Amino acid sequence: MIRGALLIALAALLWATTGIVAKFLFTETDLQATTLAFLRLAVALPFFWMLMRREQRQLHKSAPHAPGSSLRQLNLKSLAPLAALGLFQAIYQGSYLLAVDLTGAGIATLIALCLPPVLVALLAAPLLGEKPSLITIMALITAVIGTFMLVISDMDTSGTLRLAGILMALLAALVYTGFTLTSRYSSTATPVFTTAFICFFTAALILLPLVLLSGGFEGLEELKLRHWLMVAVIGIVPTCIGYVSFFAGMKTTPATLSSIIVTLEPLFVALLAWIFLEEVLGPVGIAGAFILTAAVIVASRYGGKSGAVTNDDTGTSA
Repeated sequence: MIRGALLIALAALLWATTGIVAKFLFTETDLQATTLAFLRLAVALPFFWMLMRREQRQLHKSAPHAPGSSLRQLNLKSLAPLAALGLFQAIYQGSYLLAVDLTGAGIATLIALCLPPVLVALLAAPLLGEKPSLITIMALITAVIGTFMLVISDMDTSGTLRLAGILMALLAALVYTGFTLTSRYSSTATPVFTTAFICFFTAALILLPLVLLSGGFEGLEELKLRHWLMVAVIGIVPTCIGYVSFFAGMKTTPATLSSIIVTLEPLFVALLAWIFLEEVLGPVGIAGAFILTAAVIVASRYGGKSGAVTNDDTGTSA
């Protein structure tokens, strides 16, 4: 279990690098958030294609006719929720990276990733026929207070209310909530990496016309080698390696414990942002970050089945 917990913590650390590297890219270049989101998926897709094919070969050997042992065996009932997950993923990727661009990596990640587990614990109750507990409701109120403290801290450190960035982070949180609820509500038997590939592929297809219509590919030739390396890092390190580390750790780690461990990601981002980007939360912001994290842990621990939320940064996570 210790090895599994360490792998999940490693995944959280790798996911945390997304916002940091993205902020460097946005500062040094004119790269649009939607363009970076698409490029990230484009880099990761071949990797997940290979993982999916390996997964399908293993499944075909053990159960040749099992659902997911081949893409041809997936019907519309199975593909529809996966396509919905891809839509959520596309919106999340764009809104989260835009929030990082408009505010900072630390505050954007804290809001985008800490609110969803609490919202899921609350909203999954009526959707799954469960009554939300008093602790869940209190966790939601606490999370809102923590988020408000982060906004106040951001105003103090930046000297202005970066409302657009805050709203984008809130949008990312709401979209990720929808992503999580959809993935839990649609209990398909599709294997993990098949789900990931279809989800990422659908998200890339949705983002591509948006990037084309917005002229997001213009100026890519002006990117220097280090900028392309940063794009590759975002596509490989947090997306591919982080995802594999997470699921390797999940094999020996209880879901509730894993959902608590992944709450380290926003705190890792805040720490890395302070070290590399000189983003300072301030006393109010630090207190808000810990209050928000505590609310997530409570929601994950006592929120029942709906509270056992896991971040996969397909990107899932950042």
